[in-house]
Amino acid sequence: MDEKLAKLKQQHMDIPIPKELDFIVQKAIKQNRKKMINLKALAGIAAAGIIFVTGINTSPAIASALSEVPIVGSLVKVLTFKTYKIDDGNFKANIEVPAITNLENKALEDTLNRKYLEESKKLYQEFTAGMESLKKNGGGHDGVDSGYVVKTDNDRILSVGRYYVNTVGSSSTTFKYDTIDKKNQLFITLPSLFKDDRYISLISENIKMQMKEQMKNDPSKYYYLAGESKPYNKIFEAIAADQSFYINNDGNLVITFNKYEVGPGSTGVPEFTIPTSVLSDDLVSNEYIK
Repeated sequence: MDEKLAKLKQQHMDIPIPKELDFIVQKAIKQNRKKMINLKALAGIAAAGIIFVTGINTSPAIASALSEVPIVGSLVKVLTFKTYKIDDGNFKANIEVPAITNLENKALEDTLNRKYLEESKKLYQEFTAGMESLKKNGGGHDGVDSGYVVKTDNDRILSVGRYYVNTVGSSSTTFKYDTIDKKNQLFITLPSLFKDDRYISLISENIKMQMKEQMKNDPSKYYYLAGESKPYNKIFEAIAADQSFYINNDGNLVITFNKYEVGPGSTGVPEFTIPTSVLSDDLVSNEYIK
């Protein structure tokens, strides 16, 4: 029996440490030298294989956030930093604040996270002020749901979308996307992808073509296009220079619109994937759009 135990122990000792975990440990040790972190804390980090962000709520939100974490191999990219919650009879609010972590460009990381927190705080304050006003004037009901989705997270691109849904009445929905070059630690804007502003007309015409094709194939589809729309609807003519977008895992540009922006509520939150062949001559490079 002692011989078997000794053999099992030796096999355990011979198991190689994954390179990814070794990287995490080494990085933690370097941070320890700079910040004089307690060595016991580093041991905990190494064992878990995860670096946590100070300030993450100890709540069910953390469980949701950690569901985004892969097995040892890469670090956390986006976490739920804070959740504002109200459930007061006819008034309900759920506002999740994302936090981007582990960017080497700390100025970019801090700027984005500060923006997310400030936007969410403002939304929460506006909601509570409106709630109190309605209560003073005889009551009513209101609701808001705000959070985030990670659209793309690969070796090169991180695209994070933040959404806002008014859950009462017309249930309007808005989306805002941020896209980051993780390799070069850069924030990517739509204009930065192109040589000049010709991209606006190239993308707009392709989207109109896609809209017409969708309406032709599906009678329930309807967009605000010239010759198709009712007189009181705002006709879609062109995207904005800074139109909301993200880059998907296939390296395609995806243009997004808010609910009611280019069609009735039945169209939802439309997205249009633009063929790279349409854009290739106007791209600055093929680093992002393939």
